[in-house]
Amino acid sequence: MAGGAAPRGAELLAFARFRESSKQPLAYGYGARSLRELRQREFGRLAGTVYLDHAGATLFPQSQLTSFTKDLMENVYGNPHSQNISSRLTHDTVEHVRYRILAHFHTSPEDYSVIFTAGSTAALKLVAEAFPWVSPGPESGGSRFCYLTDSHTSVVGMRKVAMALNVTCVPVRPEDMRRAETRGSGARAPDGQPPHLFCYPAQSNFSGTRYPLSWIAEVQAGRRGPVAVPGRWFVLLDAASYVSTSALDLSVHQADFVPISFYKIFGFPTGLGALLVNNRVAPLLRKTYFGGGTAAAYLAGDDFYIPRRSVAERFEDGTISFLDVIALKHGFDALERLTGGMENITLHTFTLAQYTYTALSALRYPSGAPVVRIYSDSEFSSPEVQGPVINFNVLDPSGNIIGYSQVDKMASLYNIHLRTGCFCNTGACQRHLGLSDEMVKKHLEAGHVCGDNVDLIDGQPTGSVRISFGYMSTLEDAQAFLTFIIAMQLHQSDAPAESEAQDAGPATVDRCSSSPQEDAPTASGVCNDLPSAVDTVGSCPLPLMAAGTQQVPSEKAAGVLDGGLGPHVITNLYLYPIKSCAAFEVTKWPLGNQGLLYDRSWMVVNHNGVCLSQKQEPRLCLIQPFIDLQQKVMVIKAKGMEPIEVPLEENGERAQICQSKVCADRVNTYNCGEKISSWLSRFFGRPCQLIKQSSDFQRSAKRRGDRNFPLAYSKSARGMDLQGDLLMRGKQGGLQDPRVVSRMTPRRWRWASSQLLCHRQALCLSPPCLEAQFHWVT
Repeated sequence: MAGGAAPRGAELLAFARFRESSKQPLAYGYGARSLRELRQREFGRLAGTVYLDHAGATLFPQSQLTSFTKDLMENVYGNPHSQNISSRLTHDTVEHVRYRILAHFHTSPEDYSVIFTAGSTAALKLVAEAFPWVSPGPESGGSRFCYLTDSHTSVVGMRKVAMALNVTCVPVRPEDMRRAETRGSGARAPDGQPPHLFCYPAQSNFSGTRYPLSWIAEVQAGRRGPVAVPGRWFVLLDAASYVSTSALDLSVHQADFVPISFYKIFGFPTGLGALLVNNRVAPLLRKTYFGGGTAAAYLAGDDFYIPRRSVAERFEDGTISFLDVIALKHGFDALERLTGGMENITLHTFTLAQYTYTALSALRYPSGAPVVRIYSDSEFSSPEVQGPVINFNVLDPSGNIIGYSQVDKMASLYNIHLRTGCFCNTGACQRHLGLSDEMVKKHLEAGHVCGDNVDLIDGQPTGSVRISFGYMSTLEDAQAFLTFIIAMQLHQSDAPAESEAQDAGPATVDRCSSSPQEDAPTASGVCNDLPSAVDTVGSCPLPLMAAGTQQVPSEKAAGVLDGGLGPHVITNLYLYPIKSCAAFEVTKWPLGNQGLLYDRSWMVVNHNGVCLSQKQEPRLCLIQPFIDLQQKVMVIKAKGMEPIEVPLEENGERAQICQSKVCADRVNTYNCGEKISSWLSRFFGRPCQLIKQSSDFQRSAKRRGDRNFPLAYSKSARGMDLQGDLLMRGKQGGLQDPRVVSRMTPRRWRWASSQLLCHRQALCLSPPCLEAQFHWVT
């Protein structure tokens, strides 16, 4: 396809044509069960939302929560360590859930034990601490801890426990493990040989690659080894990502240890996992600490302790989260009732992943250059080798990577939920992105840490974008995502020829209209056999990523200044009284003790007191505040709502001060009252409140970057949010050199930065503008 015209949305998103061209039967949905009806009944909260982070956390159905709540309301569950009636009910129910878990993985209590933990990470830590490591000595080289480099941070972290015992740790690259020769039947290691542990994921949480489950038996039998050393090999299979959408048969693939996290499967409860231990290995595990419930007998005044015989009771320190364990029963019931089983989920999610992968791979700019770079070890040929995960970076027409943070912010404007970064898997991130160890260390020195938004350093990506599908994902979800990529990139490329334009449909996206439900971005004829994918988004389409600057009309700037101060001057002054709401334009304005008076003094919070931004609630841009200094009120307007007044200052006698969090800072705030709360709740259709920063609260200004040059340009500001990190030059006030800005008083800097902040629909600053000379508005 290279060198040809860019194919358009209708061709790429035709699912019927994709199914016809597939070499294997593709399953979508769950037979006679209507997926659309399932979404409406069980996941109504997803209306207008495209959720594509199921590898991070899948979602629970409404019936699961309803059934669990009903169970709790009708039964009395006591502490299982007691012997009364309610405690016995808890104990018996928990044991039933253990059996249910083992049955789900096609095994039984005769072969495996279930140890409940606080998650898969806690299960991994348990193995690291209890494994019978042997330190090197005169007669033995000691144990080896080997792990695939494509492993979660929690697996790699096990090496710290092993290293404390002087155990050799060996990272193993996937390509080396695949190339390892399969030898003949290995002889059982003689007694006295040290035990070794090999850990690998059944599915990479980075790329979705599924590694062969046959490695389990091959490593255990000595036919395939990560390193050639004598000893007995045990295998830990990290199944947390794999079992979220696939069935794991432990009667066939008998790993020694299998950590899992239940929220990956059911969405609820969170914070509960388990370690499945093969019973033939359990006697080898060593226990040091013992907590409540794990001791058969002990003495407080002497070193005497006898553990319980049951593996689970021996390692479940303290009282387990028994109500969450009971919730698992309702998770299994709901999953089987809604889908018919994990095998159906595997086929459904893989179909969506293969379809999306095929469409993404085919996307090209008019020049023939690819729109995305996909990081994968497979061609998405079958669910045996690939899970429902797609990892990629978006490219510009020149082949340069667009930072994942910008993609994430644009996706938020379309209400598409995805994940970015390295996904707690630095090894896979390095391999796929070509990052050397030196580069990772250099990025850390430059200020990048795991989980932040620093996406590009010296043009080199620090991470990528990941989408993943769950059992309730739909074709509309996949199409909405593909339409978003097309709108974000192809609609910005060079305009097609007239004949192309007729086939392609409109290649531009309207700006935000007065109603977020109107003028949604469209790709004409995106899919002929299904409703338009974008119709499911239902959020306000804000401006796409701009490569250049939105120009200020020349007539506004003409004749403002002379004296060679350059072409860029401040032409408009905006306040943002309410965070993330529309701007209030003024020509002059008084200063307060925190900058421009009442600038960003209010914010809208949800029912939990969490500050809302346009990422979560695009309709915030439709709230327009107006401040009347003489009347000492702020008038708030919105389409379809009667205007409402809010006093500018709190009533000291009635205002209740509380703490809120803004940009990682704790600030003192007070609630503006039930009247405005009801007004906002009606407008947004959910409980909301308006809070204001207390007038006597002083918030410390943060300094970023180099101590001598703290006001560096922030990449996230490019066409998105500007937060005052601007590089300025000026001829008034002694600002001949931009470094002098660091010596400005906090008060003057806040004033200056407020003046330079622009309304995202009025002026967008890009890096060339930031080097220009700005005139101080006086």
